[in-house]
Amino acid sequence: MLTINKLIPRGQGLAAALLKRAPEVVLDWDTRQKSRFDARDSQERVLAVFLPRGSTVRGGDVLVAEDGSLLRVVAAEQALLEVRACAEHGSPFDLMRAAYHLGNRHVQLELQKDRLLLEPDHVLADMLRQMHLEVAEVKAAFEPEAGAYGGEGQGHQHGHGHAHAAPKPIGIKIAAAPHVHGPGCKH
Repeated sequence: MLTINKLIPRGQGLAAALLKRAPEVVLDWDTRQKSRFDARDSQERVLAVFLPRGSTVRGGDVLVAEDGSLLRVVAAEQALLEVRACAEHGSPFDLMRAAYHLGNRHVQLELQKDRLLLEPDHVLADMLRQMHLEVAEVKAAFEPEAGAYGGEGQGHQHGHGHAHAAPKPIGIKIAAAPHVHGPGCKH
């Protein structure tokens, strides 16, 4: 068994030739959002992954085994729902509205300019169809948003030579009354 306890996001700083030779490990989103899991790589080696708590593994990341070997992470294709604006009478605003409603339900979403991807859920699919959106079942790799303050959300690259740091919380705490989603909930 090969023990892994280090992750290099997107293989940053590693030579392309090293990455090309590295074996792959194909993982679905359910596994990649865990910090501890077992898997098999493309050479059929058994892997025991022990990353720091709260770690998320993304497609394109590189895992480093305790013997120094590298493993390229590939996001596995999985069943997803693809949500698009209606081609006949929809608009991009419809997708923004859907993302708002799904986010309000804490649904993990992959945002793309012309579609949303989420894990299958027939209740959410019905809700989206009632919003006059096109919902289809697809197989694709799933890379949901990390969130404003989590993991990859700590900063972002623009591809034009600089990065922006995520905003720092200002330290003000406001106590809010608990909100219960129930039959009388209006949102």
